[in-house]
Amino acid sequence: MFLIELTYKVPFTEVDPFMSEHMAFLEKHYAKGTFLASGRKVPRDGGLIFCQAGSKADVEELMQEDPFVYQDLADLRVIEFTASRAEEGLKGLLPS
Repeated sequence: MFLIELTYKVPFTEVDPFMSEHMAFLEKHYAKGTFLASGRKVPRDGGLIFCQAGSKADVEELMQEDPFVYQDLADLRVIEFTASRAEEGLKGLLPS
């Protein structure tokens, strides 16, 4: 399991024109089952994505498709973790 953190490097006014392309990127990976949850950070200086992928290198590679990354609008941080406990509705996140 991975937590992807995007932190904007530029004002949001420079990020916003790429929002629809970013949303299409997210939808593509939700459809593949790669992304499990995502959303804005508060304050709105970036976002977080929960991701299932084979390796950290795989996540870093797929994130190169995100316009926020390839347009150099956001810093990318990928954190790998193993869930050891989850509430009932999230039990699917636990390793089998």
